Amino acid sequence: MELPLLGENKTPPLLGRTRPELEALVGSLGQPAFRGRQLASWLYARGARSFEEMTDLPAALRARLAEAAAVGRSELAVRQAARDGTLKLLLRYPDGKEIETVVLPYEDRTSVCISSQVGCPVGCVFCATATMGFTRNLSAGELVDQVLTARECAPPRGAGGAGQPVTHVVVMGMGEPLLNYANLVRAFRLLHEEVGMSYRHLTVSTAGHVPGIRRLAEEGLPVTLALSLHAPNDALRAELIPMSRKWGVQEVIAAVREYTERTGRRVTLEYLLLARVNDEPEHARQLADLVRGTIAHVNLIPWNPADTFTRFDAPSATRVRAFRQILEAQGVSVTQRVERGQDIAAACGQLAVKAGARGEVAVAPRTFAELDLDALEPEEARAASVE
Repeated sequence: MELPLLGENKTPPLLGRTRPELEALVGSLGQPAFRGRQLASWLYARGARSFEEMTDLPAALRARLAEAAAVGRSELAVRQAARDGTLKLLLRYPDGKEIETVVLPYEDRTSVCISSQVGCPVGCVFCATATMGFTRNLSAGELVDQVLTARECAPPRGAGGAGQPVTHVVVMGMGEPLLNYANLVRAFRLLHEEVGMSYRHLTVSTAGHVPGIRRLAEEGLPVTLALSLHAPNDALRAELIPMSRKWGVQEVIAAVREYTERTGRRVTLEYLLLARVNDEPEHARQLADLVRGTIAHVNLIPWNPADTFTRFDAPSATRVRAFRQILEAQGVSVTQRVERGQDIAAACGQLAVKAGARGEVAVAPRTFAELDLDALEPEEARAASVE
């Protein structure tokens, strides 16, 4: 039995493979195709963590799989619970790398915020993840694993505790998802086809990777796009988000318009409010001008303090209200995010594996300034592929 290796992992994971790939795999072992479908069901629908659990597979097949492959599940290293019910999960992979995933239970749904990379190369100056630098992309299996682990940990929904415990997935955790495009899209397809989630309940957030936005628009997947805008002009945005030096505000907004035109999906513009940095009345007026004529929706996010930063402050409720009123007066659709999990550093912009944090400036190897963003995704996707 020959299975391609994944990096230095001598037992390549099966999680992340499609059903046809699993059917072909068991076929190479002399097994009928339905064994591959059973294997897919165990991996995705049931979330098995070992081959021993797969009791309707022949013992000999389970033994052969265990010798040559791994299921591909992470280790749940730490689980933290916030006062509001939010859960933060620290997940550890076989290579020792760690990421954080957040489970957000609501009365009518449960969302999971997953990470797409170990660290992040974009270098947003207000984000705790940026202090980690960038290590590697997560594979499609590692993306799906976060959802499966969240499903294990999330409280059940519905009357009598029944119902699917995870209903929505947002790729808004650590990393820039569109720099991990191939694995992201594969994970979306697996979540839809194997885990049973609606594409319309899947959201991906980008800091403005224009080629990735346009590529996703052509993909034909009715997922929701969120743009981390955070500034209404090029000068300020370049200070806050180094990647925006490559693609200016007008180019990013043009890509958002194209996405809406191609998919019919309304894009959410996320705007993190930093006191006296990007929350002045003039910024609100510039933002209203920028989004005029689009069907985009603005989501205001007051900054969540992170212990790695001292240069920023959260805006007062008065400043947030004034900013919102200016937008609404200009006819802009606006909501304000209710942040959860602050007491366990699980809110927007707070995720960071502490052992990897390096202070306010991301000085680790492979930060934004050292990366060719156009070349990153293909190279990293190949390195993280199971094919």
